[in-house]
Amino acid sequence: MSTMTLPETDVRPETTEQTQDDRPEVFHYVQKDKIAESAVMGTYVVALCGEVFPVTKSAKPGSPVCPDCKKVFEGLPPGGGDDD
Repeated sequence: MSTMTLPETDVRPETTEQTQDDRPEVFHYVQKDKIAESAVMGTYVVALCGEVFPVTKSAKPGSPVCPDCKKVFEGLPPGGGDDD
């Protein structure tokens, strides 16, 4: 298993357009600076849980968050890894 170094950016929830089974739709944490690019250009983003998808929706307050993304996010240092 390889180790991934996260960039010094904030994250916010985004979602996949559909689920592949009967699980409810959840929103994923992705790099904040990649959201607009993905939404406009259709490029793919990588969520903290490892899921890869184009951004198609924004999360609304109270939306369900991917439990795996949430675990990773809670383990990040305060400030998203910004040491300044």
